[in-house]
Amino acid sequence: MPKKAKKKTVVRREYTRADVKELRAHSKAKTPVVQIAKLTKRSVGSLRQKALKLGIRLGHRR
Repeated sequence: MPKKAKKKTVVRREYTRADVKELRAHSKAKTPVVQIAKLTKRSVGSLRQKALKLGIRLGHRR
């Protein structure tokens, strides 16, 4: 019988003013969302939701 995989625990961290400032800078620089996620150690979904609330765009590669 195979062992059950442990569920990942959700760790919630609030966005600080510095985090928001960094997010805005990445938005202006048009940094890919995946790269921002690795740098900030946050999920892509989390970053997209925060950007939506702030009214900024993320990952716009046109």
